[in-house]
Amino acid sequence: MNIPFTKMHGCGNDYIYINCFDHTIENPEDLSRTISNRHFGIGGDGIVLICHSDVADAKMRMFNIDGSEGKMCGNAIRCVAKYLYDHNIACKETLEIDTLSGVKIIKLHTENGKMLSATVDIGEPMLDPAIIPTLIEEQNALINFPFQVDDEIFAITTVSMGNPHCVLFCDDIDSINLQHIGPKFEHHPMFPESVNTEFIQIESRNCIRMRVWERGSGETLACGTGACAAVVAAVLNGHCDKDTDVIVKLLGGELIIRYTDESVLMTGPAVQVFEGEIQWNNK
Repeated sequence: MNIPFTKMHGCGNDYIYINCFDHTIENPEDLSRTISNRHFGIGGDGIVLICHSDVADAKMRMFNIDGSEGKMCGNAIRCVAKYLYDHNIACKETLEIDTLSGVKIIKLHTENGKMLSATVDIGEPMLDPAIIPTLIEEQNALINFPFQVDDEIFAITTVSMGNPHCVLFCDDIDSINLQHIGPKFEHHPMFPESVNTEFIQIESRNCIRMRVWERGSGETLACGTGACAAVVAAVLNGHCDKDTDVIVKLLGGELIIRYTDESVLMTGPAVQVFEGEIQWNNK
């Protein structure tokens, strides 16, 4: 079959978006592995299916480059909102998008009939170790918690933003060998569903730098829910202030995160790169 697609990115976190309102993609796991390949496919951090929803303006399904399905993606959901608005599917400046982590509300920032950026209400962070989930036997939230990986002890803070995150604070994130240490966190037996790991360097009380190792994708240029988890962890560890805009500098751009008593708000861009069509032989 011929599949039309739209390549989009949020802060360099790029996915291949497919409109599934009128048709169904069989075996999206294999499709993601095939066309996300940057040498033999279109190239991206995965694929996103934009589907019909009975409870929201659309439903988002996201598959990583290894074919695993993610519950939530902060950068992708902004791009889904842009697709819906720019293609006149949902001509509203406040959209609701259904995900495996629940329905999220997105407020669009538009200009000349196009969406440029959006603010996403990600929801309240979850700190219960069992919910994240982790097998660490601890009743309280894991904040600055000593955690052993191989022969080294790290101080971690774990947060779920609809998907699991492990946050570490470092003096120099540029010197970290993420290709070596990232998989050790991702596949650590204490994280039964694997984990996204954020390496954070504090610049000021309202500005942090971040590198991320995403489960199923490796190091990416940005991670929206990871930026949210990073700011939550920074507040919990006393580095940043609650109910204040915090700039998160990522390899692919910047996001603005505000952690309030009720929720975590993420503001950032959404960019369309190109549209095309690919032939898919599902065998």
